[in-house]
Amino acid sequence: MLMFLAMQVVPIMDGIAKFLSMRYPVLEVVWARFFFHFLFMIPVVLWVHGPRGLVVNRPWLLLARGGLLLIATLCFFTAITEISIPSALSLLFVSPIIVTIASALLLGEQVGIRRWIAVLIGFVAVIIIFRPTIGSFHWASLLALGAGIAYAFYFLSTRWLTGRAPPRVMLIYQSMLGAVVMSIMMFWVWVSPTPTDWILMAALGGIAAGGHYLIIKSFEFAEASLLAPYGFSEIIMATVVAYIGFGNFPDPWTWLGICLIIGVGIFLSLPPSDRVQ
Repeated sequence: MLMFLAMQVVPIMDGIAKFLSMRYPVLEVVWARFFFHFLFMIPVVLWVHGPRGLVVNRPWLLLARGGLLLIATLCFFTAITEISIPSALSLLFVSPIIVTIASALLLGEQVGIRRWIAVLIGFVAVIIIFRPTIGSFHWASLLALGAGIAYAFYFLSTRWLTGRAPPRVMLIYQSMLGAVVMSIMMFWVWVSPTPTDWILMAALGGIAAGGHYLIIKSFEFAEASLLAPYGFSEIIMATVVAYIGFGNFPDPWTWLGICLIIGVGIFLSLPPSDRVQ
């Protein structure tokens, strides 16, 4: 349930990012996402864990995880300036496939036939929704695909690091690298935001922190391969955001795909005995 909730929060962030990218450089939008995420988490970590909470063993591992998230965010935010959020997500959804495979090969998790089937059904549902054709190919699709690969290894690193550092500390480290790197780049691309857009930029960081906190907490209770298919549920809120924010109304095929994705989520949420029955 935590991963499902996280996947409904993240598309709201994507919608705000797409809107802001129409008014500001993509690099500035990425900066806002990481800077305000970092800014919000500093007092939280100091309040809960104290200054010692920022001291962890092998911090470079947490920073490397943040680097994966930075790469994924740069690729995805750039992609959605050129193509719709749902279209970009259809390629981002290679990540659950990669997570399921890699969790078995790298993390030693047992991936049963039910999880494989759930992942495949979810991916088929995405293809039904977007029905990609060669003629409709856009260069931004490659960025969305790259984001999916980076996200997959970000999720795997989250699973591997869970228990080695508190969730709030992981949150501050994953935003630290992006905040520093993107702040340096602002010397070349900065455009002064309006007061309203400052609020949206702050919301971007706050929503990002909340969504990724749910993701980290979900890995405390379940294996990566079990959580991977829930990533497909992100398309539900993404479709809502695309319609409300940008006027993209789903057709019947889209609704069919969404229903399949919901079905996969319900199936995975049931205990094994209930699935058999």
